[in-house]
Amino acid sequence: MTWEEFQRIQTRRSFFRQCACGVGTAALAHLLGLEGRTLAAILPRDNPLAPKQPHFAPRAKNVIFMFMEGGPSQIDLFDPKPALQKYHGQSLPESLTKDLQLAFIKPTAAVLASPRVFKPAGQCGMELSDWLPHLATVADDICLVRSMHTDAFNHHPGQLLLFTGSTQFGRPTLGAWVVYGLGSESQNLPGFVVLTSGVGTSGGATNFSSGFLPSHYQGVLFRSQGDPILYLSNPPGVTRELQRASLDALRDLNEERLQATGDMEIASRIAAYELAFRMQMAAPELLDFSDEPAHIREMYGVDKEPTRPFAVNCLLARRLVERGVRFVMLMHASWDDHSELNKKLKRNCDITDQPAAALIRDLKQRGLLEETLVIWGGEFGRTPLAEIRKPEEADNAGRDHHPMAYSMWLAGGGIKGGQVVGKTDDLGLKIVEDPIHVHDLQATILHCLGFDHTRLTYRHMGRDFRLTDVAGHVVKKLLA
Repeated sequence: MTWEEFQRIQTRRSFFRQCACGVGTAALAHLLGLEGRTLAAILPRDNPLAPKQPHFAPRAKNVIFMFMEGGPSQIDLFDPKPALQKYHGQSLPESLTKDLQLAFIKPTAAVLASPRVFKPAGQCGMELSDWLPHLATVADDICLVRSMHTDAFNHHPGQLLLFTGSTQFGRPTLGAWVVYGLGSESQNLPGFVVLTSGVGTSGGATNFSSGFLPSHYQGVLFRSQGDPILYLSNPPGVTRELQRASLDALRDLNEERLQATGDMEIASRIAAYELAFRMQMAAPELLDFSDEPAHIREMYGVDKEPTRPFAVNCLLARRLVERGVRFVMLMHASWDDHSELNKKLKRNCDITDQPAAALIRDLKQRGLLEETLVIWGGEFGRTPLAEIRKPEEADNAGRDHHPMAYSMWLAGGGIKGGQVVGKTDDLGLKIVEDPIHVHDLQATILHCLGFDHTRLTYRHMGRDFRLTDVAGHVVKKLLA
């Protein structure tokens, strides 16, 4: 039992109220106080997001996770499969498809060869799709993983597994674990910030929840225009001095209740009020791009369509890590192309390719890439088999969910760039070299941040939980 859990059961005050043996209790409280372990010693006016030391020297200090919700098609973007042309429009032998986990189509569905042209990029010769021309310019900085796999073949379970290590609700997400372990170097902004673009995600807030961790570790959803957070500005007639006086009164009441109950969520509430007060000064400046040179705005594509929404978020991500925010999550939805693959995939690439590459380039030229771990990917990939939802329409083919073999890429923060890790078979159905499970990815991310993933735990309901559950191995091939 941790001290905080003990406090929830019996505080010093409740002992005096309920027990006759007050002398022994007072003595115990005094001894614990000398060790700095009483509630008053742990919680008074301290920042719960203060920086903490990891288990060992980290390579990365910050994380930017570009989550491409819905499952981008690795067959058309990252993992060329010319052998599919041989079977295009035909069903594959049952011996090849019997183990497939499919959400909507049958294993007898026809093969859909990709019309994309793949070319070597960078000095490393990484093969990338012609729909990713900007990413090709930073190929030597990224590590492309072609052998990711997961256990879930539907969106919400897949997203839960990717970010919480479990398909069950209520677990802390990756960003919350990172901030729990490292705290934040920003005094005036949240430690975990979420930015969105596109049409919304299946998982929603469960992708950035704190689960059973205290709520000050959860992601804070920012907007990319206007007030970063709704109602952050004071209403007319409320001065900063009046607001400060109101917050002081609220803090006194909350601290009194905290002393009586030991409820850590009250401590989180106090911290949230104080952070919101400080954010009123810092957050508007964050969205003011007037200090950004014109060539930087042009590099990201901030002032044009269709790149503008995702470009603004990528530029904001760089500005956030510059200001000490520990974990930034960019959610762009949706890549769930069950139909009209050529049309929809092209549009998402047009939106995201330039800003994502610009973020890598910008971080590198500022000396931030070495300490910022950047991740790009979805909850699973897409099948090499076609899904036809509207056969009466031309060019309507799409691809179903494919959890058994898909691609993601990483850069910076301890990752070895300019390499491809993992290999799938000639048809893209299964992994044949260096399989990397979602839990392995999580373990590797935590390793880059200085953590042994088996030791970053939180006791809840009588046992120690961790992000990687009871699995996961650090993938040494990914590391610089």
